[in-house]
Amino acid sequence: MAAPSERAGLVSEVLHRVNYSETDQMGVVYHARYAVWLDVARTEHLRRGGLSYRELEASGFRLVVGELVIRYRRSARFDDVVRTRCWVRERLSRRVTFGYAVESADGALVATATTAMLVLDAAMRPARLPDAAAALLVPVSDPVRL
Repeated sequence: MAAPSERAGLVSEVLHRVNYSETDQMGVVYHARYAVWLDVARTEHLRRGGLSYRELEASGFRLVVGELVIRYRRSARFDDVVRTRCWVRERLSRRVTFGYAVESADGALVATATTAMLVLDAAMRPARLPDAAAALLVPVSDPVRL
């Protein structure tokens, strides 16, 4: 049975098949690729929640990475299907923290992560998150241990 936050649609997911160009000489996914997967998952999470980066930028605001923490738990390899789940952990007036779980097809954790996104205005100065955007970013409890 899905956790209450998942049933409510507050935890989104993106599936991705690892391509050869994402692997290193040892045949495992290169560590920096995970940051790209997190970005894709976060962008999709926002879009599915009713807020796109494009709309946010058009309204004069940016969300920029202020902190990124990734905990690698096991290797992903070429042709593996990975699922990246994303949710809002914390929403403050000038910062939004997202949580992530990257899982293999059998549900085993490959990596967990967080990103703290800072809110900036069009001139790249710290700003407050617009009320309409804040209302769409509902924090939930972590569905996995980060």
